[in-house]
Amino acid sequence: MPISPDGPMAYGMQLPVQSQSAIYAEPWEAAATPADLVRIARAADRCGFAYIAGCDHIAIPRRLADGMSTVWYDPVATLAFLAGVTERVLLMSHVAVVGLRHPLVTAKQYATLDHLSGGRLILGVGAGHVREEFEAVGADFDGRGGVLDESIDALRAALGPEEYPEFAGERFSFGGLGQLPRPAQERVPIWVGGSSPAATRRAAVRGDGWLPQGDARDRLPAQIARVHALREEAGVEVPIVLGAITEPLYVGEPGWSVGRRTLAGKPEALAESLREYAAIGVHQIQVRFRSRSVDELTDQMAAFGAGVAPHLGT
Repeated sequence: MPISPDGPMAYGMQLPVQSQSAIYAEPWEAAATPADLVRIARAADRCGFAYIAGCDHIAIPRRLADGMSTVWYDPVATLAFLAGVTERVLLMSHVAVVGLRHPLVTAKQYATLDHLSGGRLILGVGAGHVREEFEAVGADFDGRGGVLDESIDALRAALGPEEYPEFAGERFSFGGLGQLPRPAQERVPIWVGGSSPAATRRAAVRGDGWLPQGDARDRLPAQIARVHALREEAGVEVPIVLGAITEPLYVGEPGWSVGRRTLAGKPEALAESLREYAAIGVHQIQVRFRSRSVDELTDQMAAFGAGVAPHLGT
């Protein structure tokens, strides 16, 4: 289902297993299988989740491996695999580090994904932060902000309806080169990730959506106001979809230590807390559940869809 600034507040999730940073991965994910990912994606499809999302890293240097781990599934391969076992849930890159690839390469991958999935792609993009990753593929790390800006513009052309897209920029230029299949969507939504001043400006000026990176609730109103002001200043009249990543969640009484930051309790109480996001202008929330197994995770997803979502004002 489309996510709109004019519609009800939607909820989606970053997939577990496909990225296993020590910041958020649960212990059970280390031994998880592709079949577990299928179960989770199907649960999202069944329980009303608007999207499932996958991250993007090509290679992690040893200096960061303890914290980030080296488990990062390719987002296009992962989302295409899960497109084949789901029907309605949207498929989002959160986020694709598009500066690691030429825009025509990115367009070919994601246009094919959108075509195969029947128009379910949300292309989330970001600047990236791992220098060694850029250096390994010959990409420009220091200039990655400018590269991302131009890549978004180039992707607008390359993911449009034309079989022979054309673009001329400072870094990238193409024309007379045909790419089929075209995306199923007339306009693939491009959501911009990041909470730095440069990222919020990029989202406001160039994005169809904004994906903040873990801003606390009390910071969001000022950030949202800035995005709206920058968008108005740039003369962009199309509304932007604003997101937020919620605190970790557990529906019900856990009976085990879920961490002091986790929101846990009865569905109505969780919904009351999460409605605050809508009140400050958020259109979609990304949720993450505490769990000790894939069974507990899918049970939590079902409990959220049945017990919490109906009270979100959706």
